[in-house]
Amino acid sequence: METKNFHRTITVNASAEEAFKKINQVNLWWAKKVKGETEKLNYKFTVDFGETYVDFQISELVPNKKVTWKVTNCNLHWIKAKKEWNGTEVVFEISKKGNTTQIDFTHIGLVPGVECYNDCEVGWNGHITNSLVKFINEGKGMPE
Repeated sequence: METKNFHRTITVNASAEEAFKKINQVNLWWAKKVKGETEKLNYKFTVDFGETYVDFQISELVPNKKVTWKVTNCNLHWIKAKKEWNGTEVVFEISKKGNTTQIDFTHIGLVPGVECYNDCEVGWNGHITNSLVKFINEGKGMPE
């Protein structure tokens, strides 16, 4: 059986450069409380939702094309497997499509059957398909 990592494709009305820049402004589309640096290779940052937090290291950075965040630690307080995201990767791949830019978002390791999948699917759908798109297209996201 093939395992399907969580994936969404969005299209935005911005250049690849602008999309890349805005993806890395995590506090303006995902979470208001972000500690650390979110824009340079090997830098570490934490997305803080209070009891729930996720620590990332930027493990791959190809300007205007790709950024990968590796989860180094987390506390998903609402589930039993609080460290379920540890070792997973969040990947943004950016490509030009005519007059628009396509962003392929994949959370490698977030697959159907893991404890947080349903809740995390709802969360990522809101953050990626709503807040990030709104931030890139209109300049104002909806971070938590």
